Amino acid sequence: MPAGDDARIESDKVHRLLDLLTDHPTVVLSGSKMADELGVPRSTLRGWVLRLRDLGVELEGVPATGYRLKRMPELLTPRAIRRAAEGTPFGQRAVHYFKTGSTMNDAAALATAGEPHGTIVAAEEQTAGRGRLGRIWHSEKSAGLYFSMILRPPLPAAAAPMLTLVAGLAVRQAISEISGRPFPQTDLRWPNDVLLRGGKCAGILLEMTAEPERIKYVILGVGINVNQSEMPSDLDNSATSLRIACGRTFMRSAVLAAVLRALAASLDRLLAPGGRAAIVEDFERQSTFARGKRVEISEGGEDVHGVTEGLDHAGYLLLRRDDTGAVEPIYTGRVRPVGE
Repeated sequence: MPAGDDARIESDKVHRLLDLLTDHPTVVLSGSKMADELGVPRSTLRGWVLRLRDLGVELEGVPATGYRLKRMPELLTPRAIRRAAEGTPFGQRAVHYFKTGSTMNDAAALATAGEPHGTIVAAEEQTAGRGRLGRIWHSEKSAGLYFSMILRPPLPAAAAPMLTLVAGLAVRQAISEISGRPFPQTDLRWPNDVLLRGGKCAGILLEMTAEPERIKYVILGVGINVNQSEMPSDLDNSATSLRIACGRTFMRSAVLAAVLRALAASLDRLLAPGGRAAIVEDFERQSTFARGKRVEISEGGEDVHGVTEGLDHAGYLLLRRDDTGAVEPIYTGRVRPVGE
């Protein structure tokens, strides 16, 4: 797991090892020469080879010579992230962990250190992936897309809820594009869930650091269930993956590329004149939950029932309460159809 500069340096060298192997497929590479090039002892190189094999990298050890790459699984290395981000303002700085606690925490540390807008932190596996309202995000190794991004948009702090809507619209569009499932098979549940054929396929988490007049930075976390063949038993009734819903596997880098393209377009739309109203209109049009849906909203142990009445100008959900008949904005809470 990453723990400061030493872990980052080691991670960079392991990625250089992967680049060496993929740049010379089928060629036997000298173990001693690779160790010298990476500046590590041969014993350290052997340890890294074992780690890569655990991730599904098939390396043939050639006695007294070195290693030959036989098969490389899809890993979201910095090189793969940068390729996925081509044509967007994101990913010039890309960080990849084989295993970490939370990419949200990692990205927040990088943002505090001054890393630029568009920096992406991705992981093959998270041991403490975070969802909204303190929930855990299940992060099966190399099966899903787990990444966080540093955003430094020229917006006031009051506009932060719009960024959650922007991200939701982008992820829904990307999943629809990749899966071939149009709305309403791909749906948005306010504020941060993307549904595929009724099951939760993706979640979005946004954490902000702001000054009185402007957003200093936002950490945008995205988790997408891509190639999971089954979900944990406690999630079976509410979660799905692209593979489960569509019956085939997907390239995670293609999903990432689709998300980044859609996110760049949605951010441009938000920052254009009249952008906030346009984003609210887009969200209402692409969500069956935004208007006319009977729902229950759980917050702090209390359940409130009512019918949704669209979004207000700030991006908050409007609910006509059953108990009072009043239309009130919902600022936080878990939204579910009545009876689910």
